[in-house]
Amino acid sequence: MPRYRRSRTGSTYFFTLVSYHRRPILCLPPIRSALRRALEDVRLARPFDIDAWVLMPDHMHCIWTLPDGDTDYSTRWAIIKSAVSRFALVSTVSTGTRNPSRIKHRDASIWQRRFHEHEISNDRDFERHMDYIHFNPVKHGHAASAAAWPYSTFHRYVKNGVYPEDWGGTPQVEAMWIE
Repeated sequence: MPRYRRSRTGSTYFFTLVSYHRRPILCLPPIRSALRRALEDVRLARPFDIDAWVLMPDHMHCIWTLPDGDTDYSTRWAIIKSAVSRFALVSTVSTGTRNPSRIKHRDASIWQRRFHEHEISNDRDFERHMDYIHFNPVKHGHAASAAAWPYSTFHRYVKNGVYPEDWGGTPQVEAMWIE
């Protein structure tokens, strides 16, 4: 099991966001580009660290650490989701139709309205969520190993010596996550 070295000054959270109707649009180049730009802009105005991330076709998982005393992840997500949605409305990406409720709430057809969050409680909790994020493409059948999936922070952790490159494709690791 990898051991993560991190300094913990602020609160750390695990998030799951899902595309509207689980449409497989999140890995499309225009959406990835909009997401990257939105993250950069928000991190300049409201700093936070991205500890882990995986972008899947219809959902994403990530771990963020916010500055000490700052727990306002909701505003950050609202800004990010809004920026990506605005971009998608003018791009060539078809995001589907908007129903009356989504129009009333000014929601685009990219994201499910809510997201899941979990405050990381300790180092073991952090490790389990980090492994879950990096194994997710294998779990969902999108890749044979964590290293084979390009839209993940797994490669950063391999480079830093936290994970071996073959992690997430071995029978031992697969047994941890596949029921």
